[in-house]
Amino acid sequence: MRVLQLAMTVVCAGLSTWMAARAETTETYDKVSFYFAAHEDDWQLFMNPSAFQDVLDARRKTVFIHLTAGDGGLGLGSAGRKHPYYLAREAGAETAIRFMADSDGYPSERTATTIMASGHPVRRVSYRNTVAYFLRLPDGHPGGEGFSGTGFQSLQRLAQGRIAAVKPVDASTAYQGWGDLVGTLRAIIDHERELVPTVELNIAELDAARNPQDHSDHRMTAQAALDAASPLACATRRHFVEYASARMPENLGIADRQLESSVVAVTAAGLQALDHPSIWRAYYRTYLGRNYFRTEPGSGRCGMAPADTVASQKPGSGR
Repeated sequence: MRVLQLAMTVVCAGLSTWMAARAETTETYDKVSFYFAAHEDDWQLFMNPSAFQDVLDARRKTVFIHLTAGDGGLGLGSAGRKHPYYLAREAGAETAIRFMADSDGYPSERTATTIMASGHPVRRVSYRNTVAYFLRLPDGHPGGEGFSGTGFQSLQRLAQGRIAAVKPVDASTAYQGWGDLVGTLRAIIDHERELVPTVELNIAELDAARNPQDHSDHRMTAQAALDAASPLACATRRHFVEYASARMPENLGIADRQLESSVVAVTAAGLQALDHPSIWRAYYRTYLGRNYFRTEPGSGRCGMAPADTVASQKPGSGR
């Protein structure tokens, strides 16, 4: 209960300008960790306490890139609640990120903007040593065929060339083919890493023998991340077991389990704050106490990123 109360205190924070975001100097960081998530609760359930430990280190910048809106076929819909479901999903992720960043201090200032990445507008939210991106692409259904409510669009169908383009649920842009989407992710990666010498990518495990029966969006997000980072041989890659982890023994100690559990609980509070159901339910709790991944080391230090293809557009709406 105390975790949920704390979450409610950090749901809303100040809105500043893009210039403030650019004032974040990556030269103060010695590592950038990217967490690629298909949905707004994936890294909390499957990549923790790894993400929490990264955020706790002030020498690191931790970047969370959420590819889909996690809308479950609702698009902009609210399922009869007060707010659109996709915004509640984002609120859950943001609340969890701020909770981690504030765990050793007082709340700070949040900066929300819409930026242009390789010609596409993308929502970017920065907070202390964290950054979150929300591409808001349609949820593709576990099998990858999409939902009728969003025109059967999915990452899988885009990757297979079965659809020519995919649009975010807010229709803010259109990604013309898999390469266009991958190019946008590459621009985001390069923008956030800049001069930082050490880069880490955290993604879903694509080996079906290690991570069987995973969600199509999880697999496609991991593939998009790997494609985007293909020029970065220097980057370490961590591959996480996701749905299958629920059937594996608990492998976290008490302290790490508490970190993981608190982040999931705070995510639940963020959803509830926007009038949508909590994820603090029996099914989701089957993933607690488990953090399985394999590490693929990079080679050498990462050099300077190419010329920046990310530019400012306008401040966000405050949510």
